[in-house]
Amino acid sequence: MNNSEYGGVPMQQHHAERVELFVSNTQIIKESFKWQHAMMQRLAALLYAAENKTADGEAIRQSHELIKQNTKLFSAFRGNSAISVAAMLSLTTDAETKLADTLHVYDLMKEIKFRNSDYLVIAAYQIATQTSPDQFQPTVERAKSFYDGMKAEHRFLTGQDDYIFAAMLALSDLEVDTGVARMEQLYGELKPEFSSRNSVQALTQVLVLGDDPPDAGARVIALNEAFRKRDLRMDKTYTLASLGILSLLPSDRDSLVDEVAETNDWLRTQKGFGAWSIDKQELLLFSSALVAIQHVENLRNGVLTTAISTSITNIIIAQQAAMAATAAASAAAASSSSSN
Repeated sequence: MNNSEYGGVPMQQHHAERVELFVSNTQIIKESFKWQHAMMQRLAALLYAAENKTADGEAIRQSHELIKQNTKLFSAFRGNSAISVAAMLSLTTDAETKLADTLHVYDLMKEIKFRNSDYLVIAAYQIATQTSPDQFQPTVERAKSFYDGMKAEHRFLTGQDDYIFAAMLALSDLEVDTGVARMEQLYGELKPEFSSRNSVQALTQVLVLGDDPPDAGARVIALNEAFRKRDLRMDKTYTLASLGILSLLPSDRDSLVDEVAETNDWLRTQKGFGAWSIDKQELLLFSSALVAIQHVENLRNGVLTTAISTSITNIIIAQQAAMAATAAASAAAASSSSSN
């Protein structure tokens, strides 16, 4: 693919190459893990593309084997999130230590009443890999404080799907009370604009984790409007958190929308990304993630190297993993209801 094939505003060569890499990675992982849920395959492909690496089916398989050797038969680590964790482990230099740390953090989280789930597996992985062992316990306690704070505000909205962001908030330098209050303020501002209340909560978590400019809410609303003009719905359940990620980028609004639209259109023409294979919202999810990853890389390489580049990368991975865990939970529910 060259830039001219995108039409409209020419895309940067790096981005074009990464999008192609994502597509070829998806095929590699599909071959290696035929039995896995398609969204999990695509997430693993994205994790490798984010690092500019060709997917390594054998390395992921070895990490998957490592998980099986270190967990019991009915462990959540062997559930639907297994491939995501195996892919993340395969990209690290010391998979055995990282897995041992993750299992340890998982146990610490269960001790303070977090519940077994795919979400908890990813949350434990985030904490285990992004902080030092002496900080595991205090970070887990902070995660519980953030979770309890959100639960106090929104008893019925806050559930296991908030575990990953509770862990991300715990890893930030936000004060718990300040962070929860700011999320609540943003929730009040954004709820009238969007229909899915649960997704609005995820959106507020993203905004608070980013640099959270004072006009964060207004930026999201303006960006959403720009997407709607292009007939792209970023305001749905799957994609609302992605809209938040894009709104945090210090980039021109129309250019962002163009890039997501072009990426989306090109992906739709590729094998495995047609209308029968992937729905509109999931395709938008990956298109926006690929654009955000490229912008973050540009930030890192340019003068604008800020903490936000790291936090956005982590948010992207957390959000994709949360979506994958949601897909996993719904796939598990579907298979159990069909077997009953």
